[in-house]
Amino acid sequence: MTETRQIYKCEICGNIVEVLHAGPGELVCCGQPMNLMEEKTEDKGMEKHVPVLEKTEKGVKVKVGSIPHPMMENHYIEWIEVVEECGNEHRRFLKPEEAPEAEFEVCCNVVEVRSYCNIHGLWKGKV
Repeated sequence: MTETRQIYKCEICGNIVEVLHAGPGELVCCGQPMNLMEEKTEDKGMEKHVPVLEKTEKGVKVKVGSIPHPMMENHYIEWIEVVEECGNEHRRFLKPEEAPEAEFEVCCNVVEVRSYCNIHGLWKGKV
């Protein structure tokens, strides 16, 4: 059974999907079940992945890592996402060489912040 907002990845072709509507079925790609990406919340190595939220005049700014995450062609943050308690969701896709951060205009409290590293997967920060 899937749950809304879960992220799944195909380990064969690299497809990534987000569940928009939960259902009883299994997500399959390339003939195999897709893997549920677990949200990690603690950095343990040298590279920092946990998104850090700070308030700004217009909303919030999310920086990935207490020390900025590398943004190289083969290792970078693909996207940053914030979810507001009123249901609004915002996502910004990043490219190598860009700063591992994004600013979002929000109208109510942020209840979730996530980032995705192309090598180390899905990360969730404290709000």
